[in-house]
Amino acid sequence: MNDGKKTLVFPNVSGSNLKGKRHRLPDDFESDLNIVIIAFRREHTDLIESWLNSLAQMIEKNTKLGFYELPVLSRAYSPFRWWIDGGMRAGIVDDEGRERTVTVYTNKRDFKRRLEIPNEETIYIFLVRRNGTILWQDKGRLTEAKFQKLQNAVQEDLPI
Repeated sequence: MNDGKKTLVFPNVSGSNLKGKRHRLPDDFESDLNIVIIAFRREHTDLIESWLNSLAQMIEKNTKLGFYELPVLSRAYSPFRWWIDGGMRAGIVDDEGRERTVTVYTNKRDFKRRLEIPNEETIYIFLVRRNGTILWQDKGRLTEAKFQKLQNAVQEDLPI
């Protein structure tokens, strides 16, 4: 992952949220700062859920902070999009969850390379400016230390 020597930029990707709205990211990020959780596997759901309550509280305190979940799948699965997205929609029953979940079908190898993601074994969390500049990143299950670092990064860019 990024060692701090160069600035990473979120790659241009497109997808639809689970309510059917098309997004081209990072251009369509709706907030000044955005927390983006990237997952590659269905079994990553529990890792994502470890972050949800804490992120919801953080976003509630700062309206200039957005949150997106990006399940990233190979472009080869695009013909099955209706079935895959339908399965995710069935698993996420609240409107907020469906709104923030944008399924991306892309060249995963290039996507991971551009974000310096070494593998698909866990989730990756990014703090991204609307222009695509990545300010902070981490991976895996939420811990108190990770959450504190994320809060610090948010406060540096958007004082609460």
